[in-house]
Amino acid sequence: MLQTSARLLQLLSLFQARRYWSGAELAGRLEVNARTLRRDVDRLRSLGYPVNSTSGAAGGYQLGAGSTLPPLLLEDDEALAVAVGLRTAASGTVTGIEEASLRALSKLEQVLPSRLRRRLTALHSFIVPLGNSTGPTVDANTLSTIATACRDQQQLRFAYSGKDSTSSRRLVEPHRLVYTGRKWYLVAWDTRRDDWRTFRVDRVQPPVSAGSPFIPRTFPEADLGAYVSRSLSYAPYPCRAVVTLHASLEAVAERVPPAAGLLEPLDEHTCTLHMGAHSFDVLSFLIAIIGVDFEVREPAEFIDYLRRVGERCIRAAHPAADTIQLL
Repeated sequence: MLQTSARLLQLLSLFQARRYWSGAELAGRLEVNARTLRRDVDRLRSLGYPVNSTSGAAGGYQLGAGSTLPPLLLEDDEALAVAVGLRTAASGTVTGIEEASLRALSKLEQVLPSRLRRRLTALHSFIVPLGNSTGPTVDANTLSTIATACRDQQQLRFAYSGKDSTSSRRLVEPHRLVYTGRKWYLVAWDTRRDDWRTFRVDRVQPPVSAGSPFIPRTFPEADLGAYVSRSLSYAPYPCRAVVTLHASLEAVAERVPPAAGLLEPLDEHTCTLHMGAHSFDVLSFLIAIIGVDFEVREPAEFIDYLRRVGERCIRAAHPAADTIQLL
């Protein structure tokens, strides 16, 4: 009986770790035959776990959604991650889940083993939030609907508010949600524009409705984070620049968040910055405040602009000089 109970716990853990398993995969993991696997699945069903099954050569099992939430099995690192996430969510950028997050956190902390409780206490003790979040917040139901559609590969319909506050209807194939630390973004294929687009989730207007299933497209780039960073900080702006920074990527990464520019390493001592702005004035200011030596590679118009600004700055620093020629 103890062996059977341990196997049931292992089976439940496998169901919660992956959405779908073939019968052969599960039997192999548990080291049992197909008949024993079916009996174990029936035992889980009798305990209230809604295990769905399909027959045939490609048949298998998946844990479905029931009328109540069954117990979850979490590894140590998973339990810590959930606890830290709940504490962050209580004061984060997703509206409407603060109280629920605190309730869930209290339930989790109550059953944590002492070794994990000490680690969690240490984390909470030495994490200090700086002020209140002043950035845009997103609706929890909207975020959940989008995440579910990404997982289940279902189209989404919603109204979207652009930068100029004009609203448009969108039909998209959602790919991934990206969180930059202040804002949530959805990367999706826009079916009406026939291209990949990045949407700010706080500009997605509820209600968001899930539509027909779709076959996932191959995303054109290996680095999704770099794609989002470029679409936020470089592509939308009329004035763009490619700059070599004379410092390592690690040294400047904290000064250039993903929404401000795209960093790419060149070697141990230099990196490339792709950045955009509405004017060369703003662009030069943003690059200058990074605080490291730099060299503009393109465009030529920006290089000429910086030369003129530099001449004015030197004249201001040496008003007695007649003429200063920059080399």
